[in-house]
Amino acid sequence: MDAGCASPPARHSLSGAALLAFVVLLARYGTAQQVKGFEITRGSAASSAGASSGDTSGAGTSGGGEAHWGRTRPTVPDGTLPPQVRGDDDVAMIRQIDQSVQAVQDTALRQMVLWSAVGLIGMALLAGLLGWWLAGRALGPVAAMTDTTRRISEHNLHQRLALTGPDGELHRLADTFDTMLDRLEKSFESQRRFVSNASHELRTPLAVQRTSLEVGLADPLPDGLAEVREDLLAANREAEQLISALLVLARSDRGLEETDTVDLPAVARLVAAELAPRAEEGEVDVDVTVTADRPLKVLGDPVLLRHLLTNLVRNAIQYNHPGGQVRVRLEGHTLTVTNTGPPVPADRVPDLFEPFRRLAQDRVSTTGHGLGLAIVRSIAEAHGTQATAEPGRRGGLKVTVRFP
Repeated sequence: MDAGCASPPARHSLSGAALLAFVVLLARYGTAQQVKGFEITRGSAASSAGASSGDTSGAGTSGGGEAHWGRTRPTVPDGTLPPQVRGDDDVAMIRQIDQSVQAVQDTALRQMVLWSAVGLIGMALLAGLLGWWLAGRALGPVAAMTDTTRRISEHNLHQRLALTGPDGELHRLADTFDTMLDRLEKSFESQRRFVSNASHELRTPLAVQRTSLEVGLADPLPDGLAEVREDLLAANREAEQLISALLVLARSDRGLEETDTVDLPAVARLVAAELAPRAEEGEVDVDVTVTADRPLKVLGDPVLLRHLLTNLVRNAIQYNHPGGQVRVRLEGHTLTVTNTGPPVPADRVPDLFEPFRRLAQDRVSTTGHGLGLAIVRSIAEAHGTQATAEPGRRGGLKVTVRFP
């Protein structure tokens, strides 16, 4: 907590002192009101007043609210009291004083209990309201920091907490977090620039190599060189595909630079037509189904969305078996791609979304670089959604992308 706020012991001491002062003042005031005008008199005046008013009981109340205690006493001709009468009167006076003191004490006790209860309830309500207000002020910056932190990801590392207010522990914590975000942003941006620049730089020599192979090893070739040429060209094509995939991954990691309305069913049919030769070669049936009444139109990057569908359908064809099926289903705002490949353990599904990760050793021998689903996940996150996968009922994999 900031240094400017009082510590809990200090707040408790102040509250206790305020409550004690409140109770004492109100109890004193209430007691004074109860005994106001209350007095005890002694002497002939009191007796005469009582006798003249016809009060023979020894107690009377005047119009001003004053109470007088006395009694009719016999007198001698000179107006003095006999000794035994004076003694009885002193005893009665002492008894009346004791009763008056007891009455004052009872009144003070009742007032103390009453105003203590009132003060306790009032202080409890005040302390609750004050605590709620102080907690709101203290936790308000924490809630703002939590909301901002949840929104920050690798795609929007430029956001900062930018906490305002007095220089306290929370302000220094927010500044430290912003400094850490600065370092992370520089690190991520440096990595993305490296991948993008390296991919661009590698594309040129690979293109030169492919041209040299095609021209330098043109037909007719001696026996044995034709097979070598095909192997070199295949390796060259795989390297180019890897670099192209890295470029797509680097681009999707940077987020969306420009957006447009994309007709996803039309893109899905176009991708299925482009990959039809590969599907025929692997004896795989590809089917595109649109169940929505209106076409699913997504606001996003047309190039990246096409890469998303291409990687999903290509992976479904590639990791399949002869006579297998690939089902591309668009229903509402959901895209689902299912294939009938080899069984996939459920605990290994998250690994498939990591770059250069394959399911098992038998997949290493197949063509591909383990970037397909990593690109799908990156493109989905760039469009504000996620790609999820689960094993199929009869083998293969079911990948789902729900667009906002």
